[in-house]
Amino acid sequence: MFNKEKNQTTTPFNVSSATMINAGTVLKGNVQSDTDLRIDGTVQGNVNCSAKVIVGPGGQVEGDIEGTHADITGKVTGNILIKELLQLREQGNIQGNISAGKLQIDPTAIFNGQCQMGPQGNIVQMTTTDERQAQAN
Repeated sequence: MFNKEKNQTTTPFNVSSATMINAGTVLKGNVQSDTDLRIDGTVQGNVNCSAKVIVGPGGQVEGDIEGTHADITGKVTGNILIKELLQLREQGNIQGNISAGKLQIDPTAIFNGQCQMGPQGNIVQMTTTDERQAQAN
């Protein structure tokens, strides 16, 4: 009767343990997270997450993203390296290269760049935006 385990469900995005960057927030600098990360504001820097990264419809990332899973509905200007599934949704916009285990792109999404797909062992290491700028100088 009072068994909580029986009524618990597991969701891929756990709101109670997620880090959220809300609309109207501009974060300048790199972001590191061990839990799910949802971006509805703007991040001007690289994002490194060992869980799922969600860029909401109004979200923007001006830098590279690295993580296990990603769900992009907003805009990303930079490279994306995802170990498992990358989903580029309806209004999503990626201007940069993608390296992912699996990739799903909705027909109305925008993607300009190169794509490398396959198991993690076959994914080539891409240079980050910061590394390219350092090489150019």
